[in-house]
Amino acid sequence: MKRCFRKTCGMLAAFLFIASISGCQALPQPESGSTFESRQVQWKDRGKTDRQEGEPKTDNQESESKAGKQGIEPKTEKKAEDKLEKETVAQESLPSRYDARTDGRTAPVKNQGDLGTCWAFASLLALESSLLPGESYDFSEDHMSHDPHFLLDQKSGGDYIMSMAYLLSWRGPVLEEEDPYGDGSSPEGLKAALHVQEIRILPEYDREVIKAAVYRIGGVQSVLYTTLQGQTQDSRYYNKETGAYYYSGTQQPNHDVVIVGWDDDYPAENFTTPPPENGAFLCENSWGTGFGKDGFFYVSYYDTNLGATSLVYSGVESADNYDAIYQSDLCGWLGQIGYGSERIWATNVYQATGTLQKVQAVGFYAVDQNTEYEISILKNVPEHPSDADWKNLKRQKLGTTNGNVFYAGYYTIPLAEAVEVASGERFAVLIEVKTPGAVHPMAIEYDAQDGRCQVDLTDGEGYISADGDLWESAETQQACNLCLKAYTAWE
Repeated sequence: MKRCFRKTCGMLAAFLFIASISGCQALPQPESGSTFESRQVQWKDRGKTDRQEGEPKTDNQESESKAGKQGIEPKTEKKAEDKLEKETVAQESLPSRYDARTDGRTAPVKNQGDLGTCWAFASLLALESSLLPGESYDFSEDHMSHDPHFLLDQKSGGDYIMSMAYLLSWRGPVLEEEDPYGDGSSPEGLKAALHVQEIRILPEYDREVIKAAVYRIGGVQSVLYTTLQGQTQDSRYYNKETGAYYYSGTQQPNHDVVIVGWDDDYPAENFTTPPPENGAFLCENSWGTGFGKDGFFYVSYYDTNLGATSLVYSGVESADNYDAIYQSDLCGWLGQIGYGSERIWATNVYQATGTLQKVQAVGFYAVDQNTEYEISILKNVPEHPSDADWKNLKRQKLGTTNGNVFYAGYYTIPLAEAVEVASGERFAVLIEVKTPGAVHPMAIEYDAQDGRCQVDLTDGEGYISADGDLWESAETQQACNLCLKAYTAWE
């Protein structure tokens, strides 16, 4: 029987996301007034990829339904966020010009060819640069763009939502030598060379935060609108002689690049149409060394789209950091859910497999800045738990930890103490989230029926609540999986 919620809790509404897809036809938009809103609306089409000129972008769908979506921002064991927060406060410590190439912190320029895979190249170039100069890797864009959970082929484009889902589920990154680019196939059974545990989504168009991320962490994945389709083409927005690009129109992004530096005094006259003032970001492209200056080019600070979506790979760990990952959101953060309030309670139930193990950390998305969280583990969860069961389980919370994260994105949160679970035991990850200004503060995976991802709702058992007392099933009542993972280590 469907539970009734108190009137003070408000109506459960869903907020789904749509982003743009580079190099493919636009995906269907939700009808106005529908119950669901796409993620595109909230994120203003951030995280785009290669697209043909004039094609709209679509990342995930935003709509409004019985359950409101608006993700949450978790944090990782790495303290990279501290570096950014400190840099945001002390912006005077940033130089007026910086080029990561001079520090050996840019990965070699690559070439995506005629495929719509800039999203994969930008994601992995940014990831590779975040590891330099200490560690040098060449990751496989082929493996990412051939992922079986994505229904789009390599010519149809993709977006940052897909790359985040791939990396955060530990399906990658794999090495280029294990799956070379351009052969049209991807071998099965490859293992991730590293584990990505934190990806931050930076505030829109915040130059100083982007600079701090490049300077302190590594390349920042961002987006452009371009009429160029490769290194040999011309565009009225691109000055081939100076390697400078500036677009001031209203088209949505259709190409991903990596920001690897900046110059506050880069001359406005270097662009075909001078922007309002000097200043530009140095970007690495994926069109080979024949484009720009050896594969790099400058984009004006005043470009319409650069900085609209900005991701930094701030938490990367060895592949043996944990022994197991429990998850039900293999297609990632496709939407958000909530009760018209900044706060929501959510829990995912998992059955431990293998041997005796300890839950050490939990991963979740923060949908906006300054998200607060409290995370706990519940043991011995019964089948089909009732509200009374949840009340009793919450009295026995273990490993409880709380805190806040500054930026939107995905974070891995270590528990206050590891919680032991036996093989076959049903345990739950419980989170209470508060995101200022949000009405849908929980990230979810759902089937937007847009032909983009292959969503499986049978692999999850999630529950949500407006007050922590009255609960409903995410899968059966809201047709979604919760983006809430658990990480364990064998005993």
